[in-house]
Amino acid sequence: METITSFCVLGVASIIFLFCIWKILNWLWFKPKKIEKFLRDQGLKGTPYRLLYGDLKEMALMTNEAKSKPMNLTHDIVPRVLPFYHNAITTLGKNCFTWVGTRPILHIHEPSMIRELLANYNKFQKPRGVNPLTKLLIRGLLATEGDQWVKHRKIINPAFHMEKLKYMGPAFYASCNDMMEKLEKAVNSQSSCEVDVWPYIQMFSSDVISRTAFGSSFEEGRKIFELQEEQTKLIGKVLSSVYIPGSRFLPTKNNMRMKQIHQQVKDSISGIINKRVVAMKAGEASPDDLLGMLLDSSYEEIKQHGNSNFGLSTDDIIEECKLFYFAGQDTTSNMLVWTMILLGEHSEWQTRAREEVLHIFGDKEPSIDELSRLKVISMIFNEVLRLYSTIAFVRRLIHEETKLGNLTLPAGTMVQLNMLILHHDKDMWGEDANEFKPERFSEGILKATKGQAVYLPFGGGPRICIGQNFAILEAKMALAMILQRFSFELSPSYSHAPHTRVTLQPHFGAHLILHKI
Repeated sequence: METITSFCVLGVASIIFLFCIWKILNWLWFKPKKIEKFLRDQGLKGTPYRLLYGDLKEMALMTNEAKSKPMNLTHDIVPRVLPFYHNAITTLGKNCFTWVGTRPILHIHEPSMIRELLANYNKFQKPRGVNPLTKLLIRGLLATEGDQWVKHRKIINPAFHMEKLKYMGPAFYASCNDMMEKLEKAVNSQSSCEVDVWPYIQMFSSDVISRTAFGSSFEEGRKIFELQEEQTKLIGKVLSSVYIPGSRFLPTKNNMRMKQIHQQVKDSISGIINKRVVAMKAGEASPDDLLGMLLDSSYEEIKQHGNSNFGLSTDDIIEECKLFYFAGQDTTSNMLVWTMILLGEHSEWQTRAREEVLHIFGDKEPSIDELSRLKVISMIFNEVLRLYSTIAFVRRLIHEETKLGNLTLPAGTMVQLNMLILHHDKDMWGEDANEFKPERFSEGILKATKGQAVYLPFGGGPRICIGQNFAILEAKMALAMILQRFSFELSPSYSHAPHTRVTLQPHFGAHLILHKI
């Protein structure tokens, strides 16, 4: 009897073992190869699947090689920033597929398919579960889907209406003024001086976020920003390698520090929120900062429906504040630094922008109500965001077999929209696509794009960036105040090296010669 029982146990264990082996082999080889054949049968070209890593090794090699070479001062930056994807699309076609680990990525460049992708946010969702550690950096509106996204967007949206943004004018100005004082101190008594403006712009942008998010608590907000900056670097390391399921639980130095930062940020924001809630219950009016607006908007939803489920939880608000830090700081600082670099190279456009600022504001404080009159600066920003997109690409994941255009995509496929490549496409923008020509936007974005979905610096569709007006107003005020006080050109020591660290940044800073006006 014992022999029979032992045999049965051994048999069950063998079946379980073989099943596990099959699951692993299916994940590592059979499923990816089946998907590869399915995509090729539809006429798509792609890179061959390689066990476990896919194209990650080749991608890393090409990126390191591209970064190791000096770059001339040209706006043809795609081969350096996205060497692997640029090569794949050049050799395989604009609609093709590559691999990140065991998962296929379909690259699309047809405007009709792009519009379909961005419009159907329920079918094409933000990738989740690809690497759970990324949730330690950002979640919030960026990562929610379905009904949760609808609820969050509805509550957050009022905080970014133009009439609400006007209340943030004093915070914009205070941070701009601090940056002007620091730059003037750097130039000192000299009439001109070389300055790396990148750290100044980063500090300015983080100050704006801290002031507009937490008002009088902005000093504490600065500490949160510094922690989020460190978290971004750590997450960048994680994303450069294959994620092995379960590895996030390993007590590695990287994992432990990321979790520690996550808890510190959560505790800090939670403390600020709790103080606000106590003040609200005591009958105090909410400040006109992002946190106050979120709490008010959430409370109104709860009051209207008589159910706390219609509002945001404390954890929800914490995640939205973290997202505001990450997205708001990088978007504005990147746009502003590339604008100064390009205006340092193209003095004629710098002169036109300054003449416009002086005509509208003179030497007085720029009014937030009047920033919309800066048409030349709007053209310049549009062109800067075309050539130097803050985000080089975005991905969407499909969870069930889905049609996109004339293609049928199997579940588990990721779809990638390469904004940087799209914005430099000569078929769409002409032979001068790699040249800085703000005049292409003289009659607005719709005219420049002929109504096609080919210009997406803030994304598109229902999930278009909620903070784009905030970022543009902030950048306009900063640039206007810089142009009132300084003229500038690129320093001979400036090294042109765009690279991605989540967002597109100048690797070696932005060295300019500043002249006091």
